[in-house]
Amino acid sequence: MSTHTAPFPDWHGTTILAVRKGGKTVIAGDGQVSMGQTVVKGTARKVRRLAGGRVIAGFAGSTADAFTLIERLEAKLEQYPEQLARACVDLAKDWRTDRYLRKLEAMLLVADKDSIFTVTGVGDVLEPEHGVAAIGSGGNFALAAGRALMDTDLDAEQVARKAMAIAAEICVYTNGSLTVEAL
Repeated sequence: MSTHTAPFPDWHGTTILAVRKGGKTVIAGDGQVSMGQTVVKGTARKVRRLAGGRVIAGFAGSTADAFTLIERLEAKLEQYPEQLARACVDLAKDWRTDRYLRKLEAMLLVADKDSIFTVTGVGDVLEPEHGVAAIGSGGNFALAAGRALMDTDLDAEQVARKAMAIAAEICVYTNGSLTVEAL
């Protein structure tokens, strides 16, 4: 009798895109969750409002891990109200140094009315140069499309929706069921 245990399923399927244009900030996330080659759910909600609606966060990676990070970010936002950068840096510092948090497998894309930050478990808090940031399996597709659309007459939400539609056409782990939050 074999004592081999099957590995935990490989969950995929997230594209999160943030766009800041014309004084408006938008985060859009697709709804697909896949396990291997199977779509498990098509309407997952991976974008949330925080801090009384003043901050938007989208996540990629393990859902439970992402919710843990979002809860920690909310606590940091209570500790540092109206200081998104400081809250993100403090979260990234804790994430990198705390033994429990270090094992979390997720990424966050966080925005307020003035800023967008990508927050990772290796201590990165990155602000995009061109007003567009993306994470997840289809993130590079959405990022490229979003950057290309920034020079058009489209507003931030239109750029986000169109870029996500392009990513969904290219990435098999991304669908067109969007959650879009704007500030």
